[in-house]
Amino acid sequence: MTYKNLLVHLDDGERANARLDVALHLARDFDARLVGLFAKSEQSGPSLVARRASEHLTQAGEKVRAVFEEKAKAAGVAAKWWQLSHGEYAHVVGETAICSRYSDLVVLGQHEPEDARVPQELIEEVVLNCGRPVLVIPYIRTAPHVGERIVVAWNASREAARAINDALPLMRRAKSVLVLALHPPRPEIDIGGVPPVDIIEHLADHGVTAQIDRMSVESILPMDAVLSRVSDEAADLLVMGGFGGYGSHPFPWLNRGSNTRHILRQMTVPVLLSH
Repeated sequence: MTYKNLLVHLDDGERANARLDVALHLARDFDARLVGLFAKSEQSGPSLVARRASEHLTQAGEKVRAVFEEKAKAAGVAAKWWQLSHGEYAHVVGETAICSRYSDLVVLGQHEPEDARVPQELIEEVVLNCGRPVLVIPYIRTAPHVGERIVVAWNASREAARAINDALPLMRRAKSVLVLALHPPRPEIDIGGVPPVDIIEHLADHGVTAQIDRMSVESILPMDAVLSRVSDEAADLLVMGGFGGYGSHPFPWLNRGSNTRHILRQMTVPVLLSH
């Protein structure tokens, strides 16, 4: 398994160049084709009624396209350009999710407070509906290269299993991989007679050398514990299941979906999410 085509969401915001740089580095590392998708919420009332792009939106797309194609050429990356037909709110969300299904990895930017360019729920809807791993880049400064030191939040849920396998191409290239096995604060919970399964053994079968640390989260929110450990490890990528995996049996103490949203608000390093 590898990444052969990537999609990066672009708008005319200041941070769009940062996630484009990350996407270009990944595309070059994996010898993958990169699709630039320009999708931005429209602020012109008449164009929304007509379901067509305003002149402002069209011009913004053309400027971003020029930057995208210039950077892709300089990086030696095969590139393709897509632009949504208009910027109606639901259209931006729905069409971005659909376009994302035609890639191996999707690169989005963390929602910035007070930024109306992109719908606030774009990341959540894409993660839930695209069927692909989504790499979210924080709006604070991020180095172009990610994935040298990886932390995995693992609770054996379906979403976490998807995330860990979706991240295999990155983990094979990483200098270090740490799996944080999250345990509930009530050790008396019986999850049944499960055989001696081993996520580290599974990763080793795929050429990934990883360490594991079993965490019992009691005193602070589980995702705060994860973020604290990400900082302690000087990690540059967090891998986790998104929207659901951290609230399912056998860990009912983790509220469904809320932990993913907490990460998306507090993240300081890129996060790879799968659902």
